Amino acid sequence: MTTLLISDLHLHPGAPEITEGFLRWLEERACGSDALYILGDFFEAWIGDDLLDLAGHDPTGNADLAVRIARALKRLADDGTALYLMHGNRDFLLGERFAEQAGATLLPDPSLVELGGRPVLLMHGDSLCTRDEAYQAFRAQARHPLWQEQVLSMPIDQRIALARQLREQSGEANSNKAEDIMDVTPDEVVKVMAKHGVTTLIHGHTHRPAVHELTVGDVPARRYVLGDWQPGRGWEIVIDDHGEPRLQEFPLGG
Repeated sequence: MTTLLISDLHLHPGAPEITEGFLRWLEERACGSDALYILGDFFEAWIGDDLLDLAGHDPTGNADLAVRIARALKRLADDGTALYLMHGNRDFLLGERFAEQAGATLLPDPSLVELGGRPVLLMHGDSLCTRDEAYQAFRAQARHPLWQEQVLSMPIDQRIALARQLREQSGEANSNKAEDIMDVTPDEVVKVMAKHGVTTLIHGHTHRPAVHELTVGDVPARRYVLGDWQPGRGWEIVIDDHGEPRLQEFPLGG
C-alpha cells in the first residue's frame, strides 16, 4: 500500500521541463500506487473548465496542456490509482469537469483522511498564513460562490487577462512583504490541528519543504510541508505500510 502526495507544480506552457518531468513521474513513480493526492497549485492559473474546449485553438498553449494532463491522470486512474485534487490559491476555479476528465475527486480544503492507519489533515496551506491579512481578504472573496460565478460568466479572454493581472498584483505585493508574513502562523497551525483532532498535518503553498515538530494539546505532533517543483527537481511525500510519511526530494531528469 503506497500513497503519494504532491503540491505546487504550477504547471504552465512556459515550464515544459516540469510538465515533462511530471508526466515521467506519473509513469515511473505514481504508476501502481494506491492513491495520489495533489494538494493545490497544480496549475499556475486556471480560468475555468471551459478552457478545455479551446484545445487545438488556444495560442497560449494552456488548453492543450490541460487536456494532456487530464488524459495522463485518467490513464493512472484507469490503472487503479485513486486520484484526489485540492484547490490552491492559483487554481481555485478548477472544477468538476476537469476532475471527471482526469478521473479524480475534488477534495475540500481542509480534508481529514486516513493514511497509513492514522488520521491526517490535508490542506493547501494558504489559509494558515493568517498574518497576511491582505491575502486572506482576497482569499475570502475568491472562494465565495457568487464571486466565482461572476468571474466564470466573463468571456474567456477577459478571464485570461484577469488571471494575468492577479498574478502580477500578487508578485508585486509579495515583493514588499516580510518573509514570516507569507509563512504559516504557528498558533493557527495548532488551532486547526486541535480542531480536527490530529497530530499529523500535510500541506504545501509556502514552498518551504520541511518536517516540523510541534505540540498539540500536550501531544507530540508533526507538520509536513511539501516543496514546489522546479526544473530538475520535485518533492513528494510517501506513505507506505509503515505509516510514517516520508518527505523527499527527487530529480526530474530527462
